[in-house]
Amino acid sequence: MNIFLRELKANRKSLFIWCIITALFVLLGIAKFSAYYNNPAMVAVLTDLPKQVLSALNVQAFNLTTITGFYGLMFTYYALLLTIAAVMWGTDIITKEERDKTVEFSLTLPVTRARLVTSKALAALVNCVALLLFTWVASIVSAVKYQPDAEFFRFLSLCMLALFIMQMVFLAVGIFLGCAMKRYKLATSTAISLLLVTYFFSIITALNSKLDFLKYFSPFKYFDPAAMLNQSKMDIVFVGISAAIVIAGMAGAYLTYTKRDLYI
Repeated sequence: MNIFLRELKANRKSLFIWCIITALFVLLGIAKFSAYYNNPAMVAVLTDLPKQVLSALNVQAFNLTTITGFYGLMFTYYALLLTIAAVMWGTDIITKEERDKTVEFSLTLPVTRARLVTSKALAALVNCVALLLFTWVASIVSAVKYQPDAEFFRFLSLCMLALFIMQMVFLAVGIFLGCAMKRYKLATSTAISLLLVTYFFSIITALNSKLDFLKYFSPFKYFDPAAMLNQSKMDIVFVGISAAIVIAGMAGAYLTYTKRDLYI
């Protein structure tokens, strides 16, 4: 069977589960927004929170009484959800051959290891795109009742592009760790730990301006939803850094997987 199609079939259940999780997240978010919609009094309650908390949550950058502002606030949480899925797919799609003791079968196929990685990476990419499109559609459907304007759809489209780039960053990191780590059992936990560390960096940079340099180590700070809303563009520097990480991650994946010993 074609490796790409085999991987798509094998990951259908995982994709379905992540779509359900995303749908529930969208529904809970929009239910919470209903309390803020055209209700400045609810927003006033948030001003009583400590300034550090408001900065970390990026609350002051958006008008939470509008659907556009609320989605700007939710951007980081969408990013966290979709990147966790991406990094898990990246590591698992590589390491599962060793985990499930099917690597010997894979190695008997008339394909090179490089082609094996390519097929698996493409399958994981399709999953990421499918989850992103599902999130996009679910966001639009949930927002319709609040009569979103053209600005909302423009902002949402830019957010989805940013989310796609972030997915690719962590997918590449996940694939690299899956290919490079000899202790395959630790690949997924290491990848998720690395993701959470970068997320933590994004929080502490908001809390302390002296640690602003850490934003270069956190993809969660590469795309500022407030800037995307107000300027309708992304920072080209961080787009370039993201592309460099993806290229380096994939190059490292091919180099390490073609050379290292696999557990049969």
